[in-house]
Amino acid sequence: MASSTVIAINVDREGVALAPPYSSKSQKKKLDRFYCQPIVSILKQKPMNGHDMRKVIHSVKVGVALVLVSLLYLLGPLYKRVGENAMWAIMTVVVIFEFFAGATLSKGLNRGIGTVLGGGLGCLGAAFAQAVGGVGKAIVVGIAVFIFGAGATYTRQIPNIKKKYDYGALIFILTFNLVVVSGLRADQVLELARDRLATIVMGFAICIFISLLVFPIWAGDELHHSLISRFEDLACSLEGFSKEYFENDNHKEKKSSANFSGKCKSILHSKAKDESLVNFARWEPWHGKFGFSYPWGKYLKIGEDLRDLAIIILSLKGCHDQSSEILEASVKEACEGIIASLAWTIKELGESIKEMSKCRYEEMIVPKMKSVRIEVSAIVNPFALGTYLENSDGLGIASFVHSLMKMVEKLDELAKEVEELGQLGGFHENS
Repeated sequence: MASSTVIAINVDREGVALAPPYSSKSQKKKLDRFYCQPIVSILKQKPMNGHDMRKVIHSVKVGVALVLVSLLYLLGPLYKRVGENAMWAIMTVVVIFEFFAGATLSKGLNRGIGTVLGGGLGCLGAAFAQAVGGVGKAIVVGIAVFIFGAGATYTRQIPNIKKKYDYGALIFILTFNLVVVSGLRADQVLELARDRLATIVMGFAICIFISLLVFPIWAGDELHHSLISRFEDLACSLEGFSKEYFENDNHKEKKSSANFSGKCKSILHSKAKDESLVNFARWEPWHGKFGFSYPWGKYLKIGEDLRDLAIIILSLKGCHDQSSEILEASVKEACEGIIASLAWTIKELGESIKEMSKCRYEEMIVPKMKSVRIEVSAIVNPFALGTYLENSDGLGIASFVHSLMKMVEKLDELAKEVEELGQLGGFHENS
């Protein structure tokens, strides 16, 4: 039977645990090691990367903004001016301060527009209701709440409005209802709306100042670097596939397959992130190399082409599984050369976006694609294709070659999009 050790824990009169008694030095060493283990594990953790550091910076910025806006409550002279309406400034900071500067600016402007429109129409509705008086006052308010609430809610369901101004429409509904309903009981509705709007503007100003001027985190930079990394991942995936397909080392094959498949699948799930970042980047002011009219919409089209390429690369894996592991040496060499050329082209396009230099489409990409088409045509000539189809693995080989042809065409479209991005974005000439 396994032996067990029972350690008694002493407590004082208030129920607080005291230091445990030690029967021997060895037991004390074991307990000290047990207590220090969580601390040692924390110290052994990897240092923070760039993204983790940005999270820390964002958290500190939000804390500073909350401290500044809390001064409206903490300082007597400021509190005498704004009174209980200071809570609206605090609420504004909590609600609109986002990770990216563009997201903060977007929510802040949406909140401002929604507040002004909702407050203005609410004041008009409350004034009209008070002019009617009597029972008709409640009826007018009810009709106004129904019409504007239903109309604004329907507007939120329109795709273009929902994508950019959904938060503003929500704030409009909230502000309008608060102002027009409170106008039934408050005589100074205009003064009330003015004070609340003033505190909201204070909170908005603090958020914008800290978000844009204190270590700003730009959505445009995040989108730019994310797109570049996907070019690199696609090129590495093609190279990994080439190693898996043309090498006989089973260990390397499994490892390479897992790597390139995982990268391609991560690219396939990037659409929602791209759309969100593009929406935020369009709100951001001029920063770094990105001007006011920078063509962020092109990033969506390029991202779509990259996802199509990722699908084709994954289909190459399926074609490989259908065909035999041992192919003619001439076919192997031709396919390996084609894949190497495609990977080089993807790297070249990614490097063009990274350096923000114009893509040398006519000088380098077109000749490379032309040579690749010639190599693919040599594989799919009628005599060679008929020879492959005579074998049991002919269908897999034919599908593999067809996927290569699709990749060449899609890569040519991608190169044209990158070239157009360079023209619209004002990329510099490549020396």
